[in-house]
Amino acid sequence: MNFLEAIFYYDFLQKALLTSAMVGIICGMIGCFIILRGMALMGDAISHAVLPGVAISYLLGIPFFIGAVVSGVVTAVAIGFISQNSRIKQDISIGIMFTSAFAFGILLITGMKSSTDLYHILFGNVLAVRTADMWATLGIGFVVFLSIVLFYKELLVSSFDKTMAQAYGLPVQWIHYILLVLLTMVTVASLQTVGIILVVAMLITPAATAYLLTDRLWVMLYASALLGVISSVAGLYISFTYNLASGAAIVLVSTLLFLLAFFLAPKQGLIWRRMKTYANTEKGEI
Repeated sequence: MNFLEAIFYYDFLQKALLTSAMVGIICGMIGCFIILRGMALMGDAISHAVLPGVAISYLLGIPFFIGAVVSGVVTAVAIGFISQNSRIKQDISIGIMFTSAFAFGILLITGMKSSTDLYHILFGNVLAVRTADMWATLGIGFVVFLSIVLFYKELLVSSFDKTMAQAYGLPVQWIHYILLVLLTMVTVASLQTVGIILVVAMLITPAATAYLLTDRLWVMLYASALLGVISSVAGLYISFTYNLASGAAIVLVSTLLFLLAFFLAPKQGLIWRRMKTYANTEKGEI
């Protein structure tokens, strides 16, 4: 049975397809603001910092979304507190906090369940997504999309010129923390598809690819979301057809799309820029 036939036949594959597509959309859209703000390392930190929150939520018997959001926000606040109250710069405090949070989460998980559960949390398993996880992902996607629509202008101004945003009276610090909360929510939604370790790739790679294709933010948002969906669906196809890890397949497809844009993008592509430089050189010689 091929992939298209299996979609109509298997309920688990339908849930996996819908969940992975939504993850591709929200990762792509939030990723645009992450790379424009130079927060790629912070995105990596938050994605790892949710692990102890997930473990503690499981121990307490509460939705892991709650623990993950709290854990991610606490880690982000701790990073800012350390960098603002010592000689330690932000990148160093990020390295310290996210590795310690990640290590603590691994200890909690390995102490309470089998390594199989840890593997799924770290690397994802979208083909085993439950109905509750699917609806939670769709809910998070709706919140993220609505937040971007409502605060688009504020995010636009503060992402490109923080000084101007402050001059306009925008609460820049609050916008930053709202973005961190949205980033944490997206990370939680991505646990089943690409896992904690690979989620940063889905946050950065589609957005970076879109960044090479356009100079307009709204176009970049749509392009990044579309690239995220293509990567997720194609990765799911590869995972199902060849029995491979879903998260790794999705990320590698996304990387392939980035490489195509890197070499072939109309304005920013390496090949086109080299050809343009060569043409200008030829004209100069003539």
